[in-house]
Amino acid sequence: MDSLKKYYMELGVDEAVYDYAQSIEKELKPRFEKMDAVAERNQLKVLKAMQKNKIAEAHLSGTTGYGYNDIGREAIEAVYADIFGTEDALVRPQITCGTHALGLALGAVLRPGDEILAVSGKPYDTLEEVIGIRESKGSLAEYGITYSQVDLLENGEFDYEGIRKAAGSRTKLIHIQRSKGYASRKTLSVEQIGEAAAFLHKINPEWIVMVDNCYGEFVEETEPSDTGADMVVGSLIKNPGGGLAPIGGYICGRRDLIEQCACRLTTPGLGKEVGASLGVNRQFLQGIFMAPTVVNAALKGAVFAANLYEKLGFKVIPDASEERYDIIQAVELHDPEKLKAFCEGIQKASPVDSYVTPEPWAMPGYDSNVIMAAGTFVSGSSIELSADGPMKEPYAVYFQGGLTYPHAKYGIIMSLQRMVEKGLLEIKTV
Repeated sequence: MDSLKKYYMELGVDEAVYDYAQSIEKELKPRFEKMDAVAERNQLKVLKAMQKNKIAEAHLSGTTGYGYNDIGREAIEAVYADIFGTEDALVRPQITCGTHALGLALGAVLRPGDEILAVSGKPYDTLEEVIGIRESKGSLAEYGITYSQVDLLENGEFDYEGIRKAAGSRTKLIHIQRSKGYASRKTLSVEQIGEAAAFLHKINPEWIVMVDNCYGEFVEETEPSDTGADMVVGSLIKNPGGGLAPIGGYICGRRDLIEQCACRLTTPGLGKEVGASLGVNRQFLQGIFMAPTVVNAALKGAVFAANLYEKLGFKVIPDASEERYDIIQAVELHDPEKLKAFCEGIQKASPVDSYVTPEPWAMPGYDSNVIMAAGTFVSGSSIELSADGPMKEPYAVYFQGGLTYPHAKYGIIMSLQRMVEKGLLEIKTV
């Protein structure tokens, strides 16, 4: 028995499960090499931005109190602006999560009487209450901001004719969600988003095209902000934090829009000038430096998962051979017990809290119970190995993350192992 197989078996993996997984991985080596090339180019892009802005040891320290003259905070925002090709950026620990960053951006640039037009279908679940699609205290709807929606076409492309018809005199901001969230649609490529941005700006140059960039950063060589988006928004405990940022979010875009966002985050008159970094500058800078290779590891894990489960007869989104535009891999299990078992396997593979069992619960912001597995160093970090899904048909699990590819691989193998142990699947010896 080879030493690698021995290690896996000592960690609770059956020989048949291991052999099946190895046969899948063997076929992926050429594809992994292409992904490594994208990661290398993105690594150089990040390095160039850090060197251009003369990042020094002095930038790694933090401030307290008001945070006046925080040179580290200012340097981080300059680095982000260069990486994303924008005029300015707001990158703060005071932005608590991706939903907060998106809500902040919407609330900053919209006024009573304005309308949001979502052109990639309904936004992610947690934004529904922010917008007021589902009633909630303090929603944008309470301030007279309305919402309209155009779904993608069945082939996953933008419905340009539908967009033209839905837009009106109140339309102010166009919302595009790059990743699929808990929907079954395809993730949007940077090229698709760029084509949509050009179309939208041709109709009305004053429209603000805002892209929810969560889970997509560094998957491709370019970002939506390189191809016409006015704002890109995301979370630092996803891709750009590299697994090191303990909290935070970012908004990159036009200078006037970033100023509005800063005044909404702090207060008018203070804007970007306040907001102590509280000692996280080092993690923010080192995290964005590590992000291209960390994202590549997570992406390899997603491709491995797609191939492993598709060959077992499950519908996977994206499928095993599709191009990748985010790190999320969906697997439709059509069985609540399989969904639970998958998440149990991911939890058992974690470095933190590996001994606990995830259970479905009524998470804030969702319309059904959700099960989540995430034994992470940063609580809830979805660039680390994690899996989750709503407890409703098609009982799809959404797998993402992995700071290293070997860990992502082991997590996927354990998700399969757990289903085998519970008698929900059978793996024939390869």
